[in-house]
Amino acid sequence: MSNLSLKIVKLLTKKKLTVSFAESCTGGLLASSITSISGSSKIFNMGLVTYSNNTKVKLLKVPKKTITKYGAVSYETCLSMVKNLSKTSKSNISISITGVAGPNGGTKEKPVGLVYIGLKKGSKIIVKKNYFKSKKRISIQKATVKQALKMILNIL
Repeated sequence: MSNLSLKIVKLLTKKKLTVSFAESCTGGLLASSITSISGSSKIFNMGLVTYSNNTKVKLLKVPKKTITKYGAVSYETCLSMVKNLSKTSKSNISISITGVAGPNGGTKEKPVGLVYIGLKKGSKIIVKKNYFKSKKRISIQKATVKQALKMILNIL
């Protein structure tokens, strides 16, 4: 991950772009992967760990009815998270993450390893549904961070 993180920090610095994250199931791991790189203060704007539904509603203005209707782990919630993070942070690139890291908490509809990653850059918004097949919580979290970093790289 550190190679990807380093590459992103260098590219964002060169392009004078900023980034912000709203993480749920990764608990700040994405922010940590960027802030562990020297010089990241030039490009890293903010990182929120909106773990509970309550903080998704209060801090990210995700409508309560979106979470009630679709669940916290859904395309709709992830989309709302990234759009509202973008408004709040004023960063050039915003990332939102919500998923089931396991090993418990999965259902047939939303199994352990299901993670949505949202990215917003300018008017472009991508919400990607991922299914990481590991049963280990840390493996799912690391795979999610790697996927989010790749999404950032792809848009740069």
